[in-house]
Amino acid sequence: MTQLDLDALNRAPSSEFVSALGGIFEHAPWVAAAVAGRRPYGSVADLFAAMRQAVLDSDEEHRLGLLRGHPELAGAAAKSGNMTAESVAEQGSAGLDRLPSRRVALFEELNRAYRERFGFPFIICVRRHGSDSLLREFQRRIELKPEAERSTALAEVFRIAALRLDAAVQGPDRLPVAGRLSTHVLDTANGVPAEGVAVALVELSEAGERPVVSAVTNANGRTDSPLVGDRPVPRAAYELRFSLGEYFRARGTPIADPPFLDLVPIRFGVADPEGHYHVPLAASPWSYSTYRGS
Repeated sequence: MTQLDLDALNRAPSSEFVSALGGIFEHAPWVAAAVAGRRPYGSVADLFAAMRQAVLDSDEEHRLGLLRGHPELAGAAAKSGNMTAESVAEQGSAGLDRLPSRRVALFEELNRAYRERFGFPFIICVRRHGSDSLLREFQRRIELKPEAERSTALAEVFRIAALRLDAAVQGPDRLPVAGRLSTHVLDTANGVPAEGVAVALVELSEAGERPVVSAVTNANGRTDSPLVGDRPVPRAAYELRFSLGEYFRARGTPIADPPFLDLVPIRFGVADPEGHYHVPLAASPWSYSTYRGS
């Protein structure tokens, strides 16, 4: 995605400014229109603060319309293709377009119950959650009182908008919306960084495993880029799988046949989507250890 330059947006005609930022809030270009006349903005944070305040200052009809403009999770709009490109990408990031039929049915049931109770669809920043976390939040929030849930839904709208704006606009700053997940491998048998270890990250849920990313460690024993970076690390349970036996065989380190340690799994959880999780592996052919690093 090509980012827009904040300085260029500050100089653009109002119509171009609104066209560029009209999708930051779902089906609500009026938010961008409300802040176009307050330019220039010195930072992306200033621009986001102005857009957020425009929503808070709007009347009840506009705020309710903003909530009602969001699509349901794994709902009819997703099936018909009647969603904005931003929502398609966001729901796809959580695997909502690939759910097993039993979980689709559960989301449909919750969608109906939620809309009947609150009068708008369930809204959550899906980029911050794995499949199980989304479901838990859905089940928790459907029990809230209407006033509390409307405030919660609006807060989620702001989280979604912040991620969209951070991805869309380049300025002298970044909004604090991204987390990081990284790893490195130390070969304790030879006292060197382990180069050439295949690493796979999978999300674990009751619906099954979902591959996230795979990589190979470099000469420093690290992956060339974070396993997850420049975005939130979804709240979920994960497993990192290190092909340790393959690494030691390729290096010529004497190992048993079959090896005592072959594919080494490390299971861990992410509770803070904007946090930095570093999950290293220190390993020999006979032992390994890990910790949460920085």
